[in-house]
Amino acid sequence: VISVGGQAPNNMAMRLHAAGANIFGTTADSIDNCEDRDRYSSMLDDLSIKQPEWCVYETPQQTRDFCDRVGYPVLIRPSYVLSGAAMNVAHNHSELTDYIGLALEASGERTSSNLLETSAGLNRIVITKFLEDAIEVDVDGVAQDGEVKALAVSEHLERGGVHSGDATLIMPSQNLSEDQLVRIKSDSKKIAKQLNITGPFNTQFLCKDDWVGVIETNLRASRSVPFVAKCLGHNFVDVAARCLVGEKVQDEIDSTTQDLSHVLVKSPQFSFQRLPGADPLLGVEMSSTGEVGCFGKSTEEAFLKSIISAGFRIPPRNKLVLVVATPEAAQKQFEHIKPLQNLGSGG
Repeated sequence: VISVGGQAPNNMAMRLHAAGANIFGTTADSIDNCEDRDRYSSMLDDLSIKQPEWCVYETPQQTRDFCDRVGYPVLIRPSYVLSGAAMNVAHNHSELTDYIGLALEASGERTSSNLLETSAGLNRIVITKFLEDAIEVDVDGVAQDGEVKALAVSEHLERGGVHSGDATLIMPSQNLSEDQLVRIKSDSKKIAKQLNITGPFNTQFLCKDDWVGVIETNLRASRSVPFVAKCLGHNFVDVAARCLVGEKVQDEIDSTTQDLSHVLVKSPQFSFQRLPGADPLLGVEMSSTGEVGCFGKSTEEAFLKSIISAGFRIPPRNKLVLVVATPEAAQKQFEHIKPLQNLGSGG
């Protein structure tokens, strides 16, 4: 059983298959189809499922030409990596060159060719257009023989580009339209069918205005499964276990059809204060060292409970807290911050 142990067992799938191991549930080839970025993006195109524009890294010039065409920023995505290792957002040609070098190292290049040689075979780096200010959505599901038996949709508080392990997760989703939910569920079921999934899976989406597209699929239980299971009152791992051993599962769990009287918010925990010199800026590579989930009657109540439980200290009265989305926004606001500080509004 390799679908409930995180990313490391998935990276061993092809070697286990080659050694003759009996893998319960989804096949090693389907796992490779998701872990190999080239194969996965090609599959989405074949299924007519939207995704950010992409190309496979072949030569530096070809990649620069792609970036000039779609425009920066772009996301560099190596295959078979843990916790988003060596995934980076490049904003210019110089960063692109540096980050591709890191991705080549992380993917274990051992030859002078442009192909990446990993324990699971030859895999490539994929470059995708990075969509700014998009809502990121997690779909946690369980399928049997390609038919979805349980499905939960949650959204990130942060905009797309923050690793799901570092993101604040809200369930049920609060800002998705009915049309977006229909598209997300439809595409999730198409992917499950195509890969003939048996067991747990996680698919991530981006939503921006009327556009809904897929980022990736992981053929394993994700870190959000315990939270969504608790929120819905359904044991997703129990359903997955019954699917894995071949029991005919009749469950049809769908978070979007349940009228919940509560909201769950999952907040990350970090250890920056214990690591002198650590960069607290979040990105596509995971930085958190823990997570905590809390219930509330409203999103605001659940969020406040979760950040306090994660160790955030609420500022005392008469203290100013300014929250900005980007370094550029912080720079623009600086001229307004200084007078407020002089008036005694903050330290």
